[in-house]
Amino acid sequence: MKSYITCFILTLTVLTSCKDVLEPTPYDIRIDDLTLKTAADAPLVRIGLYSAFRAMTSSVVIAGDFTADNIKHNGTFTSYQEFGTKQITSTNADVATFWAGVYQTNYVANFILERLPNVVSGITSDSRKTLTAEARFLRGLANFYGVYTFGDIPLVTTTDQATNRNIARSPKATVLAAVLADYQAALADLPDDSSTGAAYLSKRVVQAALARYYLYQKNWAQAETYATQVISSGKFTLVPDYNTIVNVNFTAESIFEVGYTQNDDPGTLNTLFVSRREVIPSDQIVIALNSTESGTRVATIAFNVAQQQGNDNGWTVKKYGTAIEGNANIVVFRLAEMYLIRAEARAQLGKLVGANSAVEDLTVLRTRAKAVAVTAAAQADVLLAIERERQYELAFEGHRWYDLVRTGRAQAVMSAFSPNWSSRFEVWPIPQSEILRNPALQGAQNPGY
Repeated sequence: MKSYITCFILTLTVLTSCKDVLEPTPYDIRIDDLTLKTAADAPLVRIGLYSAFRAMTSSVVIAGDFTADNIKHNGTFTSYQEFGTKQITSTNADVATFWAGVYQTNYVANFILERLPNVVSGITSDSRKTLTAEARFLRGLANFYGVYTFGDIPLVTTTDQATNRNIARSPKATVLAAVLADYQAALADLPDDSSTGAAYLSKRVVQAALARYYLYQKNWAQAETYATQVISSGKFTLVPDYNTIVNVNFTAESIFEVGYTQNDDPGTLNTLFVSRREVIPSDQIVIALNSTESGTRVATIAFNVAQQQGNDNGWTVKKYGTAIEGNANIVVFRLAEMYLIRAEARAQLGKLVGANSAVEDLTVLRTRAKAVAVTAAAQADVLLAIERERQYELAFEGHRWYDLVRTGRAQAVMSAFSPNWSSRFEVWPIPQSEILRNPALQGAQNPGY
């Protein structure tokens, strides 16, 4: 299907129009856009793989925070209004962009996996193994996001356009089994640590992804194990001041983040949150971040009385600046999330208080944030404390909606937030453009759309 094989361009074009920045135009792929015939092509295709994944990460933030109760609409774009009013449609431009991002990453990964074995000389065994592992992992991570956003999705394992133009949705369990296989293959062949830091993959990144994978699967023991492996590796440390998380790229606790330079920063999230303020923090998240439980994590947002008028509460998300400001990156995994994953796993396993407990892990983050101590002791109360802690700590990093859905809390929280909330919004719709182009998707839309 042409539409999910979207164009990959090695040379990035700077977008000058605000409309183009916020709603980039999708392109169909041309096979000649990618070349992997000799060893000299491998570094460029590797960059292309990371660029394809990087293009998807702003969609994860939009899905995780806009579908949930963290934002309200404050601008003019229809797609964001749909998220703000909880009236999401299958023709929403950002829904289509996310879908395209998943399959753009799939395409480049599959291209590498198909073509790299044909490059018989000039690439060392270690380089070959690493590039293959990177392709497997990023394909798996893209599918992980895809299946938890859209439900059953096509499982694309080839670059053959005839096959991909007419491919049905695979069951969620089948896709997740493929994700796990990709993660496990990557874990075996990636280096223990990246020599270039959090911008590239390593075993630590895969361990972090497996911790999140097993958390979503409710395999608490495995989630605890993998989160502990990352925490205990000693390769990452919590920065003392939460302001650093908001204002600095590649902090000491960053496990994997997608980076931008002044030359290639599209400004998407900064434009959305700061310059245009298309969406602003909801009143609910403003109250939460200003609480004593949140502590210094209120630095995630900022208030300007001059902007306070009408429905505008005067608050702005500060987590995404520009490349020149030094905080343009999007964090995929960081150490604080591993503490939160382990806390939730331990709470579910009954390890509530004391040494090696859920509350001990929460206390690490509360101490860093100079927040009040955790007083919860019963399991239900500890789990609610973890839910709130995830909202404080990970606000605007693309987690909230996914957290509410996977814990079964979406209906209770979101129906109180918006009278328009419906259980159908626990998955996004399949883009209508995809259904029109792919015969195998016709009649297979998610319920309620």
